[in-house]
Amino acid sequence: MEIQSPLLIDIAGTELTTDDRRRLSHPLVGGLILFTRNWQSRAQLTALTASIHRLRRDLLICVDHEGGRVQRFRTDGFTHLPPMRALGDLWMQDAMRAQDAASACGHVLAAELRACGVDFSFAPVLDLDWSEQGAAPGPSRSTVIGDRAFHADPRVVTLLAKSVAHGMLRAGMAHCGKHFPGHGHVAADSHTHVPVDRRTLRAILQDDAAPYGWQRSTLTAVMAAHVVYPRVDARPAGYSARWLQAVLRGRLGFGGAVFTDDLSMEGARHIGGQQLTPTEAVLAALDAGCDLALMCNQSLQGGEVLDDVIDGLAKAQLTGRWRPSAAADARRTALIPVAPSPDWDELMRSPEYLQSLGLLPDTNPPSKI
Repeated sequence: MEIQSPLLIDIAGTELTTDDRRRLSHPLVGGLILFTRNWQSRAQLTALTASIHRLRRDLLICVDHEGGRVQRFRTDGFTHLPPMRALGDLWMQDAMRAQDAASACGHVLAAELRACGVDFSFAPVLDLDWSEQGAAPGPSRSTVIGDRAFHADPRVVTLLAKSVAHGMLRAGMAHCGKHFPGHGHVAADSHTHVPVDRRTLRAILQDDAAPYGWQRSTLTAVMAAHVVYPRVDARPAGYSARWLQAVLRGRLGFGGAVFTDDLSMEGARHIGGQQLTPTEAVLAALDAGCDLALMCNQSLQGGEVLDDVIDGLAKAQLTGRWRPSAAADARRTALIPVAPSPDWDELMRSPEYLQSLGLLPDTNPPSKI
């Protein structure tokens, strides 16, 4: 019998409750995502992650920690990392130095998280900076991406993202390119709207999706965009077998784990104008080719949605509506760090870490948004 734990859920507070432990112990749950609300201090975070690992060592503890405005832990010694656009700006001055700085950013990012027991960060962003002046004809594009993107040129994005990933891997952490096949060309924010990108497949593959193909041998995970590309498929990319199986896995040759973006976002609540229940959203994503379904901020509402999704997916398995995939679960467990990491005090004495700190670009570059 094949086994898969595709659900990534959230918790409400700074320590595990009885309900958290019950949900995280369920075999359909494969991990969780942490937010700023789950943070008080390094000691508290380390105790929280240790309690999760004691509960189940195979749970993947994730966080959105990119640098810039998307950095969940900012105090008690955590380095304020620059937005990735700072690396793109540095590239325009000195491309070789920019790649070295990008590796340093990835190393610091991952080493600090791992020292506190966090396994995985959803970084780096591979979206193109279409808002950059001169990037393309037309008005500015996505502000939800904005300075989270490295650059407008997919070649520059690829090389800087590879360098960030290299730094993360040096610290023993896998990485996740997002948001496939590209979120930067649409103005709408998929947290609150259903963005629509009307370009052709050829145009998207030539620009936004190019970094995924160029990194097929190094990318460990990909997160799909809640964007509809109607000239390719009427479904958002995270619900589209054409995007995930025919293009990402088939044409681009990607073999790692595929995550949904948060399925509670507005961009994930509809297919073809029809509203989805949370369980229907998870099943649609798994059917399309996602390995892991992300359910964020549901514990703040009491967690009933999480319980309903766990029960709904279990029922779908019993009735044959959904069949687990051992290969998909192997892709999840491959993201769990294998080598031990130094604790915080050891990290602060590490020559490699200290060298990376010295290579970081200015952490307070002027914003272009």
